[in-house]
Amino acid sequence: MQLTAIARDINGPALWAGITAFVWYAFGAVPLHIAVAGQLGLTAAQSSSWIFIIWTTGAAASIGLSLYYRIPVPITWSIPGLIYLGTLAGEFTFPEIAAANLIAGVAILALGISGVGARMMKWLPLPIVMGMFAGSIFGYVTRLVSVTVEDVLVAGPTVAGYLVGRLIGNPRIPPVGLAVVFGAVAVLATRRAVPEAMSWSLPSLAVPGMEFSAPAVAAISLPLVVLALGLGNVQGLGFLIGQGYKAPVNTISIVVGLNSVVNAFLGGHPASVARTGVAIMAGPDAGPLHQRYWASLVAAALTMIIASAAGLVIPILAVLPSSYIFALAGLAIFSSLQDAFEKAFGVNLRFGALVAFAVAATPFAFVGITSALWSVVAGMAASLIAERPDLKEAWKTGQGPSI
Repeated sequence: MQLTAIARDINGPALWAGITAFVWYAFGAVPLHIAVAGQLGLTAAQSSSWIFIIWTTGAAASIGLSLYYRIPVPITWSIPGLIYLGTLAGEFTFPEIAAANLIAGVAILALGISGVGARMMKWLPLPIVMGMFAGSIFGYVTRLVSVTVEDVLVAGPTVAGYLVGRLIGNPRIPPVGLAVVFGAVAVLATRRAVPEAMSWSLPSLAVPGMEFSAPAVAAISLPLVVLALGLGNVQGLGFLIGQGYKAPVNTISIVVGLNSVVNAFLGGHPASVARTGVAIMAGPDAGPLHQRYWASLVAAALTMIIASAAGLVIPILAVLPSSYIFALAGLAIFSSLQDAFEKAFGVNLRFGALVAFAVAATPFAFVGITSALWSVVAGMAASLIAERPDLKEAWKTGQGPSI
């Protein structure tokens, strides 16, 4: 009976959302991973092992959580954490980085078991969380505009497909699905996708030697914990809760910690709730609320392709133009951004939400922490200054993203 109910929940918008999230993972996130691996001077075996483990554990966790709770819970890896690791190239050896990753994973697991994740979510008012989330993903929409202007032959038809879908207004014809099709036709028509000769081989499993050092732990472990747990929970789970889901924050935090520990043993960095994945798969464009978890199942199943073909990622990336990928990512989160704006600037704490949005939308890093986390601090401070009665009432009545 349960399998029948799960099968009944399959719907077109969720399937397209899952495919779109996978396209973004494969052609938006993986190239960054490859670039950072190059910055760190990793061997082909170390890079392959790193890619294999983080996508394997993420896919397994996503499928398990999404099926059990019927909620789209995409677990991947921390992009801000990866970017931060890239800034440390030349400062620490890879064994030192691997050891610091392991300590970060253990810390994330301990914080999840202790329930800190759930208390953090209750302490943060929803408007400020959604203001931060809107600011964090706003760049995807502005990049959509820029790539459309720069590459109108490919991104233009992609956007046109989305607009046609919105014009039709039929839930059986998802706008993002039409964007994928229109854009793909444009890529083929302009001959922008030229397959290269490729050969498949099993992923490497390289266990890194670990060297524990206090400087590496101080410089790497703490920032990675904040980036993976703080940003992942606050942004990703905050958006899920804002959509109306009862997200099991503590359970998800524990799973993220377990994944992070396993990742470290094969050279990977901490896991995280995928904020872009959540925006694509849990937003209104992914279909009815109770059926959106299928988007996570589809994306997770497809990401196993990345894990099993870790040695093929570089030649595959040469096939599709970046303008097509960036246009799809921006279109896929459009409705999520609209929803975030509505929840951030609805009734209460609008000033704090606006400050959080402005800070999160401004890319910078201070003491190794990106603007998204500082936006929470700034938003809370702004509300304490200008909206203290409303903030106290939100804490008193539990109007944060309740678990």
